[in-house]
Amino acid sequence: MENFVIISGCSSGGKSTLLCELQQRGFATIDEPGRRIVVEELTRNGNALPWVDAVAFARHAIEVSLADREGADACARWVFFDRGLIDAAAAALEHLTGEPILRSLGLIHRYNKNVFLAPPWPEIYVHDRERRHGLAEAVAEYARQLDVYPPLAYDIQILPKVSVAERADWILTSLAR
Repeated sequence: MENFVIISGCSSGGKSTLLCELQQRGFATIDEPGRRIVVEELTRNGNALPWVDAVAFARHAIEVSLADREGADACARWVFFDRGLIDAAAAALEHLTGEPILRSLGLIHRYNKNVFLAPPWPEIYVHDRERRHGLAEAVAEYARQLDVYPPLAYDIQILPKVSVAERADWILTSLAR
C-alpha cells in the first residue's frame, strides 16, 4: 500500500513524538507494536517481553503488525506506522532465530517505498518502563534496519535531527515528491 508509511529507526530517536505531531495534523497513525506488547505483558505478568522471551515477543509483534495493517484505513491519504511488520520480522525474529521469514512477509505486505528512519540521537535517548535496553543495543538495531530495507526495494530516508514540526514537514514534503 503506497499510503502506508513506516517511520522506524533507533529507539528513543523521536519516532513516537513525531507520530503524535502527524496525528495532530489529521493523519492516521499506528502506535509501535512492541511498546503496546510490553505494556500488555507487564500488566498481565506475561513472558512475551524482549528481556524475558525475545522470540515470543517477536512472534507476537509480527501478529500485531499484521493486524495493524489489516485494520488500517486503506483509503486514508497517509497512514503512518511507528515501526511495523518488517521491523518485527527482521530486527527481531529473523535476527534471533535465523528463520527466513522476512523476505516472504516483506514482499507480500508492502508499504510506501520510502521508509523514514530516525538516526541514533544520544542527546534525547532515555530509558523508561518499556525501553530497558541501552543506547548501544539501540544503535545495533538501527544498523540492522539500514541493511534490511534496501534488499526489499525500499528507499531509506534518514530523518534530520531537527524539531518535531520540522521533521513532520520534511516527511510530508518527501512524500509529495
